[in-house]
Amino acid sequence: MTILEEIVAQKKLHIAQCQQITPYSALEQRAKNQLPPVSTRQSILNTPFPAFITEFKRKSPSKGWINADADLQTVVAGYAQAGAVAISVLTDTSFFGGKDQDLEQARQKVNTPLLRKDFMLDEYQILEARALGADLILLIAACLTPQVSLRLAQFVKSLGMEVLLEVHNEAELQSHLNPSVDLVGVNNRNLHTFHTSIDTSLALAEQIPAEFIKVSESGLSQPESIVQLSKAGFQAFLIGENFMRAAEPAAACIQFKQAVESALLSIS
Repeated sequence: MTILEEIVAQKKLHIAQCQQITPYSALEQRAKNQLPPVSTRQSILNTPFPAFITEFKRKSPSKGWINADADLQTVVAGYAQAGAVAISVLTDTSFFGGKDQDLEQARQKVNTPLLRKDFMLDEYQILEARALGADLILLIAACLTPQVSLRLAQFVKSLGMEVLLEVHNEAELQSHLNPSVDLVGVNNRNLHTFHTSIDTSLALAEQIPAEFIKVSESGLSQPESIVQLSKAGFQAFLIGENFMRAAEPAAACIQFKQAVESALLSIS
């Protein structure tokens, strides 16, 4: 069993447990009480280069604990002040050390668009994400059939949220891309080896139709890589570990942003 298969198997059990505790109707009511979703797409289009989707992440299967003691509200407030176009919040507990309340607390602290970063398999999770205050939903192609991906994307849109479709290769892109997707994220991490390479994003850049916002994800630690990806057509960059390893993630974001701007000037 691969790590992804293990995560999906545990996630299915978790969803069933949550449904026993909180019925669908209760989530519907909580979702109605939330403010309308904020558009990540518009946030990216309105932001000068470089546009960062910053991430709050305590640990990962590939790296173990990254920043176990980070204070969520301090970090997300700092990210917002640093100009993040959106903030990704991990809510998976077993593998990433997150929890649903992290997203809820982030919503209480910032107005920046929030991405629920989790392994979304069911409409229940999507409604739950809206009830917690999410604006953007991650759909990972490697976890879903094209048919389920389309169904979930349409449900996301029915709640007024946006869809970030994550792909790892051209086959996933071609089979899962649908009109309800808003952003296409190319994950540079190989799910089998955990190795990262921006060549994955560069290879898919021209395959993503222009109407979709292009996002590069994972392994983005060099300013020159951001410049190279931008020139290839990527409009936003999802960065978590690079910032979360720092004592002050928001300060690391600002410093990296300045380094990217300097790299762009030196190349120009």
